[in-house]
Amino acid sequence: MDEDQAARQRSEEEGLERGEETAGEGQPSRAWDNRVEWDQQDLLMGLSGRESREAAGPEEAAEPEPEPGVPGGRSGEGRAGWEPAGPGGGERAAPEGGVAAGLEGGRGGEGRGEQDQSDGEGPAGESRSRSEARQQAGSQGAPGSGTLRGGYWEGSRERHRERKVKRRAKRTKQVESKYRLEKKPNLPQERRQAETQKNVVLKGETSEACPCWLSEQRRRPPTIQISLSPKPRRQSQWSSLCHTSVSVINELAQMGDPDVLEMVQEEERISNREAEYIFGMNEQSLSSRETSFLISEEPASAKRYNLFLKRRLLFKKDEQSKDSIFFRDGIRQIDFVLSYVDDLKKEADPKAERRKEFEQNLRKTGLELEIEDKRNSEDGKTYFVKIHAPWEVLVTYAEVLGIKMPIKESDIPLPENIPFSCMLEPLKLPKNVKHPHPEYFTAQFTRHRQELFLIEDKSSFFPSSSRNRIVYYILSRCPFGVEDGKKKFGIERLLTSNTYSSAYPLHDGQYWKPSEPPNPVNERYTLCQNWARFSYFYKEQPLDLIRDYYGEKIGMYFVFLGFYTEMLSFAAVVGLACFIYGLLSMDNNSSSTEICDPKIGGQIIMCPLCDLVCDYWRLNTTCLASKISHLFDNESTVFFAIFMGIWVTLFLEFWKQRQARMEYEWDLVDFEEEQQQLQLRPEFEAMCKHRKINAVTKEMEPYMPLYSRLPWYFLSGATVTLWMALVIACMVAVIVYRLSVFATFASFMESEASFKHVKSFLTPQITTSLSGSCLNFIVILILNFFYEKISAWITKMEIPRTYQEYESSLTLKMFLFQFVNFYSSCFYVAFFKGKFVGYPGKYTYLFNVWRSEECDPGGCLIELTTQLTIIMTGKQIFGNIKEAIYPMVLNWWRRRKARTNSEKLYSRWEQDHDLETFGSLGLFYEYLETVIQFGFVTLFVASFPLAPLLALLNNIIEIRVDAWKLTTQYRRPVAAKAHSIGVWQDILYGMAVLSVATNAFIVAFTSDIIPRLVYYYAYSKDATAPMKGYVNDSLSTFLIADFPNHTAPWEKRDFTTCRYRDYRYPPDHDQKYFHNMQYWHVLAAKMTFIIVMEHVVFLVKFLLAWMIPDVPKDVLERIKREKLMTIKILHDFELNKLKENLRANSSELAKEVLIQENKTQLAKSTV
Repeated sequence: MDEDQAARQRSEEEGLERGEETAGEGQPSRAWDNRVEWDQQDLLMGLSGRESREAAGPEEAAEPEPEPGVPGGRSGEGRAGWEPAGPGGGERAAPEGGVAAGLEGGRGGEGRGEQDQSDGEGPAGESRSRSEARQQAGSQGAPGSGTLRGGYWEGSRERHRERKVKRRAKRTKQVESKYRLEKKPNLPQERRQAETQKNVVLKGETSEACPCWLSEQRRRPPTIQISLSPKPRRQSQWSSLCHTSVSVINELAQMGDPDVLEMVQEEERISNREAEYIFGMNEQSLSSRETSFLISEEPASAKRYNLFLKRRLLFKKDEQSKDSIFFRDGIRQIDFVLSYVDDLKKEADPKAERRKEFEQNLRKTGLELEIEDKRNSEDGKTYFVKIHAPWEVLVTYAEVLGIKMPIKESDIPLPENIPFSCMLEPLKLPKNVKHPHPEYFTAQFTRHRQELFLIEDKSSFFPSSSRNRIVYYILSRCPFGVEDGKKKFGIERLLTSNTYSSAYPLHDGQYWKPSEPPNPVNERYTLCQNWARFSYFYKEQPLDLIRDYYGEKIGMYFVFLGFYTEMLSFAAVVGLACFIYGLLSMDNNSSSTEICDPKIGGQIIMCPLCDLVCDYWRLNTTCLASKISHLFDNESTVFFAIFMGIWVTLFLEFWKQRQARMEYEWDLVDFEEEQQQLQLRPEFEAMCKHRKINAVTKEMEPYMPLYSRLPWYFLSGATVTLWMALVIACMVAVIVYRLSVFATFASFMESEASFKHVKSFLTPQITTSLSGSCLNFIVILILNFFYEKISAWITKMEIPRTYQEYESSLTLKMFLFQFVNFYSSCFYVAFFKGKFVGYPGKYTYLFNVWRSEECDPGGCLIELTTQLTIIMTGKQIFGNIKEAIYPMVLNWWRRRKARTNSEKLYSRWEQDHDLETFGSLGLFYEYLETVIQFGFVTLFVASFPLAPLLALLNNIIEIRVDAWKLTTQYRRPVAAKAHSIGVWQDILYGMAVLSVATNAFIVAFTSDIIPRLVYYYAYSKDATAPMKGYVNDSLSTFLIADFPNHTAPWEKRDFTTCRYRDYRYPPDHDQKYFHNMQYWHVLAAKMTFIIVMEHVVFLVKFLLAWMIPDVPKDVLERIKREKLMTIKILHDFELNKLKENLRANSSELAKEVLIQENKTQLAKSTV
């Protein structure tokens, strides 16, 4: 290759000599006409040779040191910017298409600026002497100014400029008809001024060292340069002085030139052909074909990374770490990954065009991309596009998003230790995990005040969550084409159309081991060790680390879940105490004692519980059920119901304070709603046919009239109503099951002798209740599964305008349905069962077929407890198993299906690609699950004091399950900001108010406490044992002869009366079977209790809400202190900056005054 270059160079020099001779004789020279073609051929041959060496590996690609005196030495060839190659070297320029061509300099001395040969022997010496002659002529103006040669010089230059303008206009017209360009944001004004001053100084200092170059700069228009080879190891001082590092493709990209991508792709195709020819489609060389496109605005970055250098610092696949989160150069960190698979269908070409333009526009915004070929992936089908955000992009969009960054370490002292905090030491995490960073005063980042912020290392200044949030912000707004006259943009639309299969940020590394250098600290491993371990269930959560890794929105969910769990511990202790009280007082309960007494309960004959097939039964058969009922239905029930009404208020008020504290600590005080949530949904834009001016932005945007949405709103409302009716129908079906099965159980257990031993504790009532509750739970899960799909589809059909509207609409539908689905059976047992039964001889019938259900003689509270326990416990167990097992099985199957080539590298982005997607609605379902559990704990807690304890145990497991699945089984979610739990807080307030009413009604109508109190104070006849005779008083008498023929049992009995639970007159009374006066007394007592309890609880709630401030006093003081210090720091910064400017201006003024004085003195001295 060196011999070919030397021969080509000698022929070129001979051509130049002939051109000069003919020009001197008055003949037109063709040397300048062919000059561009010679440079193009030379450049392409040099590019192919260099890329072939680079494809062979880093060792073989190293350039040999140039030997002095060798004409073919090209050590300085292709350096970015103007590079005079010594006193006779030719400048390297790219007049058109990004192709380097030296139009004015001689080729003989090209690239030999570092040799500084002092002798002129041989061809190199001749070339140098000719170059020096041309330099001298160039320093005086045009070559041969005023001669025939000078005329041809100017004519050739003019013809070349005309051809360049015509070609560029033609190419621009062709490309602009195909692509729609975006204007590149301007450089900061300060940076432009600094660069301009630097260039002026450089020109001033080098005007004497390189006069030819300066004269050429004055005569010719500015030309864009291209760098096609690595920077040489040695560079002469004179050459480096005249050198400016500006890449042609970088410059073209900044100007929005549409030919940048085509230029680099053409260069890539040439290098690929050379690499295939030399290495024979070797897999190692193929893995490094993709070009790394970088766009930077600072020359310093260009020097550091050598921009647009293809396959720089190539790593061999077998040597590269599989956990690397960097580009192949090992320097630039991967902030986001896109993946796609080649589509063989008809849509393949449009998708490829969309991807091409989308990636091109991403590069124009400043993002840097690196593509992994599908032959390097495990499945051999998937392409991966790795994205890196350079410093310039981060600082620009950090200012746009209003991200707050530290400016000074906080001087506010930490709160003093809580008393007895030493007892809580086992529950605490290490300080470096709980608080990984010190407290800082923060301010919104501004790129023009970078000196103000505590920037120690630019690569780690922005946390990874902020980096991927910035990149996603760009991805969600980047356009990818115009379809049907509408501009299309956003990664979400590309994911919806399967143009890309996935888009996700990378995890820091493996979760089971720490990262190795040069990777940064593996926060994923730290979270897994200190948060996602089930053995740490008693430990606090590393909330700051969660926020840094996953963002504020996910962090706020775990703050809420942790705080809710802490508050549940108090309710669980009180509920457990109430349960223990019932357990200890069970033997002293007079009601269950009388029921179990053979002389009392054994002598009471009860009326049949169903028609025809059911027989009469004795009251003492419900002995065990009455004792169990006393565990939950005792004097402590009223106390616990009132306590839970107050606890709900305290929980919500203290949560406000905790939320305010987190807003301060996480810099969310002045937070505004995320713009992503207010962004138009792609589906909305696609369906809109109308446009109108936005009142705020004054821009045209898609608009959908109300009449276009009304049909979908009606369909949505009808669908939700239909599914709610379906839930009610299923509940009625379960009731019918209980009614029909009860008679079967009763007759079967009476006839079978084998059930004699279990009849004491497994009565027909308990058997029916248990089986009905389990069946109801299964129906709930089935309906919930299908409704989730239906509700998501209906919400999409409504075509919500923004993502926030979509989430709000889905929240309303899902909560209403799940509220009815999970709570309807509990409401039925608590408020309807046994309340409208009638009496023997005149029972009420469901659909005139099935007789209404009756409560147990001890009341319906035990059945409500059974129903609540089965549904609540079953839902929690099923939910945790689903959350843990489902993603793990899916990931295992995906990895097993994908890893077909075990010898290939299973890279970091492929490992994350095979994980399950958390999704934008992942937190929605987590909040929904927690709110439904909150309803079980508050709405029906009077019937089951152990509900807070079960919820506490579930939440302890739930926190670790959620942490484990997020850390190990899911891709890393895109970080998002949130200052609160959103609409769920309003739902919690509504449920808190409703819980006061439901618990009051449960105590009054479902529990037996009010009838016992009425008997105790109004109807008791024994002062020593006030509750003696209560069971007999609560049962009414019915004459068996009054039974209709179709309801009486078949077998005749020798007794004449039976008892039933109600307050009615006996058969021998004038108003027989009508409600007696005691019934009205009990009803009045129940209504009085409801009114009194509700007013007392609501009064306490309002007093507590008024007394407890929403923002704690110490947090208010901290916020005020931080605002004051921030303003002071900003003021001092601006003041110092102003002083420096004034000082600089005053020094310049002093210099001018001194010069004028010297001139004056000099003039006087001469006179």
